Amino acid sequence: MAADEIVGITLARDEDRFLGRALANASAFCDRFLLFDHGSRDGTYGIMEAFARGRGAAEARRIGHPRESHEALLPFCGKRVWVFGVDGDEVYDPAGLAALRPRLLGGEFDASWMVMGHCLHCEENGDGKAAGFLAPPSRSITKLYNFAAIDAWPGVSTERLHGGAPVFRPGFSASSKRLLFAESGWDDSPLRCLHLCFCRRSSLQPQAGPARPNIDELYNRRLPAVVNRLLARLFPGGSRWKRERYRRGPRQSVADTPFFHP
Repeated sequence: MAADEIVGITLARDEDRFLGRALANASAFCDRFLLFDHGSRDGTYGIMEAFARGRGAAEARRIGHPRESHEALLPFCGKRVWVFGVDGDEVYDPAGLAALRPRLLGGEFDASWMVMGHCLHCEENGDGKAAGFLAPPSRSITKLYNFAAIDAWPGVSTERLHGGAPVFRPGFSASSKRLLFAESGWDDSPLRCLHLCFCRRSSLQPQAGPARPNIDELYNRRLPAVVNRLLARLFPGGSRWKRERYRRGPRQSVADTPFFHP
């Protein structure tokens, strides 16, 4: 059964260096966008507002807790909707997305709960090149979910598309995944992105440093998130999660032209 629409969702905090490009590259792929800013101090929310004004089918909102971004998706459960998570440091290949969109809406992936593609976890970007660690062998972060596969998504979710326990419809399970990274290489992938997690992501950062903790690292602990954030500033070792999962295999370099100069 063909899907009705693709909904893009973004949750960002201090991501103004790459957010505009991330949204622009995903714009034609998605029918509408839900944009959430969680406490940004840089130009992130202004970028969201400008994108929403210029696009029409988009909504920009400030939120007090990241879980509100997940709650906004719950009305889509059981509907013929694909949800595409696009973070402010995830710059997708727009040509690949253009090729993937008719396949997705045409029903080719309807038997899957989740579609996963390629990504490069970047340490450097510029001068026509991006360098970092490919997934695979590193962990993939592409987030494309078939909400027609679930009746509900209850439980504790610290942010959109993370946590909780989806209630699957008959024929689906958490293992119902289409692994596009196993079907093609990086150059031929219809779903690939530069994940700029180890780069300078905000104009407030004087230079690149350790990758900031992810939301689960800040909120899925016994201490309040504000305390975890303070500890991260006092002891700036960066995200252990990202170091362990996003820096696997040899360091590689790819052309960034399809992503930044399509």
